[in-house]
Amino acid sequence: MEFWRVPFDLDEIQISRGDVHILEDRCKGCGYCIAFCPKGVLEFSSKFNQKGYHPPLVKKPDDCVNCHYCEIICPEFAIFSVEIPPENSSNGA
Repeated sequence: MEFWRVPFDLDEIQISRGDVHILEDRCKGCGYCIAFCPKGVLEFSSKFNQKGYHPPLVKKPDDCVNCHYCEIICPEFAIFSVEIPPENSSNGA
């Protein structure tokens, strides 16, 4: 996607990345996390959990921006994301 303008500090901005974790046996398969993910990272899996629901599956893990919408919207506290440290800080600090 091309934008007609970009921020002045675009080179300085690092977009946060997240690692999504799903507690499958807590999930009741409501699909809120899937519907409200701004990056479309999740989809329903084909397998069943212990409750008989289809928990979400992370289909695009590299697209997660660690926004925590999935955590906020989940009524069962069955999903969360953890920030992946930026690659530049692991190289030299």
